[in-house]
Amino acid sequence: MKKMLVLMAALFTGLMTMAQNQPAKDITKVLEFKNAEYNMGKIPFGKPLEYELEIKNISTETVVLERIEVGCGCTTPKYEAGHKILPGDVYKVILGFNGGSMGTFTKFATLYFKDGLSRQVKFFGEAYQEPAKTNGKR
Repeated sequence: MKKMLVLMAALFTGLMTMAQNQPAKDITKVLEFKNAEYNMGKIPFGKPLEYELEIKNISTETVVLERIEVGCGCTTPKYEAGHKILPGDVYKVILGFNGGSMGTFTKFATLYFKDGLSRQVKFFGEAYQEPAKTNGKR
């Protein structure tokens, strides 16, 4: 019984070592991203904005988008978890920003795909305070 446990432990350790030594897939050979570094430019403080992130499957295998994690609550992703991106297809994710940062900002979102693929994207810009509106009276 002891020999069996030692043998199983050795086998498990060997399998784990092999799995760790597997080279990670190069995401640039699987997916192309449009707007992965998006400049929102100058925006009025407090004005919510959205932009499209395009993901194109350039491989011969179906890729599954599992989830998107954002860096803060001011960023909102719109996507379908578990969406299958077929070879040659383009899938669009909407990333929203609530505009609640004053001055320059940089926000991040990380997209996680099946089989351990992931990609961090970012958007940035500068929020400014709009001048107070007057009704023309003094």
